[in-house]
Amino acid sequence: MLPIELKESLKTRIEQSSHPKELVVDVMMAVQEHYGYLSDEALDESAQLLNLPPMELEEIATFYTFIYREPVGRYVIHVCDSVVCWMNGAESIQDYLCRKLEIKPGETTKDGLFTLLPVCCIGYCDRSPAILINKKVYGELTPGKLDSILEKLRKEAE
Repeated sequence: MLPIELKESLKTRIEQSSHPKELVVDVMMAVQEHYGYLSDEALDESAQLLNLPPMELEEIATFYTFIYREPVGRYVIHVCDSVVCWMNGAESIQDYLCRKLEIKPGETTKDGLFTLLPVCCIGYCDRSPAILINKKVYGELTPGKLDSILEKLRKEAE
């Protein structure tokens, strides 16, 4: 169950909006941020807040890459696989991350620290190949730069 403060805050935003449907993604993201992912129960809570059928939210959640319908790691790594990133080595970046983290795309490390997800474009073509980790962009990647990033995140997690 959502904390009262968050629930009331979302209700207020929805009531003040002239087009509450425009807040669907915002509400799902806020609920996801609280729970860590959007479980079936969390999706139902979101649907109740918005007074929409859960199936309508499910359609959006399964389309939108940044809504997680399953538990994810503490750090979610979105590897951009746009054409520009692909031309500049995104595939080798993803392969390197898979080997380094010992997971496949879509999986989470055994320690629950990292989840690796491909994404069609993050809008940082000028810094390709690029990744997003918990909404922070890292670009012009090399294996050495990835090692530094992963090491820093592991230390932060301790």
